[in-house]
Formats: sequence, C-alpha cells, structure tokens
Amino acid sequence: RYTSTFRPSVKLEAEKNKAQWKTMGPAKVAVPSPKNFLQKHSKEPKLPARKKEQDSKKLPALSVPRRTDHPVMGIQNKTNFIKTNAVAAITSLPKKPQPICVDTRQGDKYLLETSGLVPKYIKKKDYGVTPKYVTRRNEEMKRAQKEYEAGILEQLKKRAMKQISDEERKSLLQ
Repeated sequence: RYTSTFRPSVKLEAEKNKAQWKTMGPAKVAVPSPKNFLQKHSKEPKLPARKKEQDSKKLPALSVPRRTDHPVMGIQNKTNFIKTNAVAAITSLPKKPQPICVDTRQGDKYLLETSGLVPKYIKKKDYGVTPKYVTRRNEEMKRAQKEYEAGILEQLKKRAMKQISDEERKSLLQ
C-alpha cells in the first residue's frame, strides 16, 4: 500500500492551521487585548466642552419680569368681553354631530368615519382619474409600436422588387 513521504508534515500543518477555521474561516480582525475592555457608556456620543466665556456674555431673553420691574398702572380696556363672546356664540354656525354607530345593547359607540363602513375614497378629488404613470406608460408603448411598424415597413421596402427600365434589363441580360 502506498503511503506519502509528506504525510507527517501535512498532518502537522493541518493541525497548526485548524484553530483559525473554527469560526467559519480565519479571523480577519485582530483580537483586542483583555486590558483594553469595553466600559459602560464608552460608545455614547460625548458633548463638546462648554465655553464659559460665551455663556456669561450672552443673557437669554427672559419672558418673566424682573423683581425691580413694576406694572404700568391705570390702563383700562373698554371692551366688554362677555358681550363679544355672547355675540360670537350666537352668530357662529352650529357644530355638526359626528356620525356614530352603536353596535351593542349596552350602547358601545364607534365613529363611522374611521370604521371603514363609509366609502371615503369616492370623495377624493382624484377618484376615477387614471394615474399619470399609467398614461405615460401607454403613450410610450404606442410610440414604440409605431416605431416598430415603421421599421418593418422600411425593411419591406428595401427587400421589395423594383421595376427596372428596358435599357437596364437589356444591359443586365447582356
């Protein structure tokens, strides 16, 4: 029986390289050292250092009055808010009730608009209109068909028999 002379060296080399292939192929990334381990919050983005000089110069616009500020006294408004609110309530249009469906004897209600029972799509302004991409595609198809038919007619004209004059016929026959 034949035995290779290189067998022990091949076995040794295979054993040496076998550890690399334990994870579906040799490791392509260098393994980090155990001293350089991942710490908590190390991957979170860090804010830039705060500049104290700019913050002290710029004061934000406060909406709250200061302690030293006093309100202006003596200004009175002559509008009667009760009367204007009453007039606005009387002249405004009444609120339309929402269409509701009651489905149980206990009186459980739900809105008809969100239930899907009312055909909402019919009320859309583009209902029944052919989409632009469909019309564009149909036009392209028609144009391609015309070009194809024109090409076929051109080829047929090239291949068609021509009627030649008597002089040409005689010269060809000679």
